[in-house]
Amino acid sequence: MKKLSSCKNLGPTIRKNLSLIGVDTYAELQKRGSVKIYTQLKEQFPDRIWPMCYYLYSIEGALTDTHWDDLSEKTKEHLKRQVRPQKDIQ
Repeated sequence: MKKLSSCKNLGPTIRKNLSLIGVDTYAELQKRGSVKIYTQLKEQFPDRIWPMCYYLYSIEGALTDTHWDDLSEKTKEHLKRQVRPQKDIQ
């Protein structure tokens, strides 16, 4: 079983925050997906989960075995649209 500590982009801070919302395994990361996890983190810790790329893109990159900065712009835009309405994206 793949461990979160072996995933790209998931350093100690992100893993700690994931654990606080019950994401302790790679299987749970896959089950919930990056958008749901990011949304849960923002709801639980609204002042601490920033910037978006540090969490949303990092989690997506962990799921796709990609460094967050190497995600395509299309993927990043798709993720952002799922997190907040198009009119809010700048």
